[in-house]
Amino acid sequence: MTPTPLRPALLACAMAISLAACHVPAKIDRPALRDDAPLAGIDAGSRAGWPAAEWWRAYGDPQLDSLMALALRGAPDLAQARTRVESAEQNIRVAAAQAGLRVDGSAQVERQRMSEHGLIPSQFLGFTWYNQADLGIQVRYDFDWWGKKRYTIESAIDSARAAEAERSAASLNIQAMVADTYFGWLADQARAQLADRLIAARERALRIAELRVKQGVDLPDTVQQARADLAGARQQQVALRGSAEIRRASLATLVGVSPAELPTLTPRPLPDVTPGLPTDAGTDLMARRPDIAASRWQVEAALRQTDAARAQFFPDVSLSAMAGLSSIDMDKVFSTDSRVFSLAPAIHLPIFEGGALEANHGVSRAQLSAAVAQYNATVASAARDVATQALGAKQLADRRAQQTVQVDSVQTMLAAARARAARGVRDDRESLATEAALIQQQDMDAELHGQALSTDVSLIKALGGGYRAEPVASSSTPRTNGATSP
Repeated sequence: MTPTPLRPALLACAMAISLAACHVPAKIDRPALRDDAPLAGIDAGSRAGWPAAEWWRAYGDPQLDSLMALALRGAPDLAQARTRVESAEQNIRVAAAQAGLRVDGSAQVERQRMSEHGLIPSQFLGFTWYNQADLGIQVRYDFDWWGKKRYTIESAIDSARAAEAERSAASLNIQAMVADTYFGWLADQARAQLADRLIAARERALRIAELRVKQGVDLPDTVQQARADLAGARQQQVALRGSAEIRRASLATLVGVSPAELPTLTPRPLPDVTPGLPTDAGTDLMARRPDIAASRWQVEAALRQTDAARAQFFPDVSLSAMAGLSSIDMDKVFSTDSRVFSLAPAIHLPIFEGGALEANHGVSRAQLSAAVAQYNATVASAARDVATQALGAKQLADRRAQQTVQVDSVQTMLAAARARAARGVRDDRESLATEAALIQQQDMDAELHGQALSTDVSLIKALGGGYRAEPVASSSTPRTNGATSP
């Protein structure tokens, strides 16, 4: 019985697969990754819920809302992150374009002179010059049986997801920097107003000291001490006003405008701060930190690359077909007798590559190990960041509570000093000194309030802000593009 043309092709394919399977490395299992952050035992209080997507609105400050709108629209760092996402998305298109069916068209007209001393001399054919016209369509289909192209596409998709998570991390970083700088500006303004009050008190004390020295009641050193105190208050005022201007310029840079284009900012009271961590922070942190999500998608992309590198050990199977017209007579190009057809199934088997396939697979394994190590380091860093900020917020809350006691005590002392001055028991020096001490305590309270807000913003950033990670497909979960692992 004469074998059909299909039987040798199937036999050759089976032999190719058998040869390829002899040195194919084992498929790499999904690496074990942490599913929670090490935060157990952190006693920092509790706060209900996670930060919302627009977490800054909880502070109830319209000025901060407008600054955030500007930053999210025009921040240079955020625009740079968007370009990385767009580049990753284009890589998906490139990988997808290399898979599946490919159709090419061709048209060629050639005029050629034949050699009179060639294999077939022109005098035997009766002509020296001739025209060659070829029109055709070529179709090629590569069978992705081993997932070479599928895994490459999946890796590109995972890389795009990682880039999107990195964009979210850049956005959160911009948001935190804007809020922190704005609250620092508010704290500087509040402290500068206190410095104005302190200067006024120091000036009154200096006038009293000059009058008493002039009358010979006190020594001249009293005036010098009063002048030194006044100079110190004025120096603090200059420092705070300068700090506020620097912060305002920084805000303009962060939101991507010039200082002149920045909206008018009006001093207002600092918002309240509530310390504490959300419940189950260790587990939820894995889905709420964009940098952790980015590292996780990078692990997925590296894992798909190892699968693609392993698939290179298997043979390529393709099918090519061509249909067209070919003629050396231009008048007969479109006649039915000028038709040409071809069908070419092909198998390409890598037998000896000089170790290139093994080296490529080894590189992909090393990149996977590096991605896993980076992920674990990111988780540890995130936990350290959360713990540091949460404990710092708790410490600041305790310090502010004690500072409130100090402010209340000095206010009581000031009321008593003013009462004695009103009765004529003491002069104004005691009340002025106590007023200066009260202003200094209030300045410390404002400084601690600003630090508490800065720590609160840092904690929100450490908790991931309002980011919510897309679930990563497990080995038993189908991927979003419908591909399955072999």
